[in-house]
Amino acid sequence: MGAFLQGTKEELGKVVWPSRQQLISESAAVILMVSLSATLIYLVDRLFGWISGQVF
Repeated sequence: MGAFLQGTKEELGKVVWPSRQQLISESAAVILMVSLSATLIYLVDRLFGWISGQVF
């Protein structure tokens, strides 16, 4: 167990953590892409719902 914790600590020391600005900009990009994807899926769903309403 001690060797595992020591190895974990060593590996975490190798991690390159993002800067605050990088974290904010990448988080904003992810939120934007998720919002755009959700909006596109919603619009396609509404379109197919409308089309199926016209057919049936």
